[in-house]
Amino acid sequence: MHSYVKKVVAGLAAAALALLPAAPAFADGGHSQTATPIKHLVIIFQENISFDHYFATYPVALNLPGEPPFVAKPGTPTVNGLTQELMTRNQNSLQPMRIPRSHAATADQNHDYPNEQEAMDHGLMDKFVQFTGTAEADGSPTVVMDYFDGNTVTAYWNYAQNFAMNDNSFGSVPGPSTPGAINVVSGQTHGAVPAQITGTVEQGSVISDDDPAGDIASGGTTFSMTGKNIGDLLNAKNVTWGWFEGGFDHPAPQNEFDRTSNADEPGQALGAAAAR
Repeated sequence: MHSYVKKVVAGLAAAALALLPAAPAFADGGHSQTATPIKHLVIIFQENISFDHYFATYPVALNLPGEPPFVAKPGTPTVNGLTQELMTRNQNSLQPMRIPRSHAATADQNHDYPNEQEAMDHGLMDKFVQFTGTAEADGSPTVVMDYFDGNTVTAYWNYAQNFAMNDNSFGSVPGPSTPGAINVVSGQTHGAVPAQITGTVEQGSVISDDDPAGDIASGGTTFSMTGKNIGDLLNAKNVTWGWFEGGFDHPAPQNEFDRTSNADEPGQALGAAAAR
């Protein structure tokens, strides 16, 4: 295990791709004279899975017969992934293995706040199987150390061929999706109100998941955040922005469109609302 972000990136920014189409745009409507002017910036923020799970050997795929081939463009740089030494002499109790296309869906790793710290083992990075590994749906051993390549996650690898990829994403705290998402937009997770929700907010810092205050789909214990984030800075410059996330469900259908769009499934109501 060569760095915290490589195996504990779940909930921090596993596979964050910055998509930069080449067209000019400014808040004041001006035009750029740069060689690669930017009109839209799109951040794809994955969660619950490590960077290496998708990109450990990028840009080199095994390309077995019968699988969709992946051949990188000449000059494609390598990532901070699994070296040959880490593939064959890894300090964890299981060695990394390539996941075949027949096993394209894998269980999420355990990405809770204490588990990730225990997996780091004071910097030895050698307890990920014991503390973040979860058994597969069929009862087979964890694949927390294992990885896909471009023959299975071909779309991700093609995105990386055409846009910028962040292979080192750092968060202020370990933990699941909420601290990771907050880190993406603010760089830290402090400033929560209330300042203490046992197991979720500790001394004002978010370390786990609870629902956001003010959201129509929230229930139970909720919290809100104080302080500035990227959205505040963009608003100040009159730059439009949006945040889209699956996993939220409207508590009740609002119209016939929602009733016919599987709105009872996580994320579907949000997608239906966006479609309108």
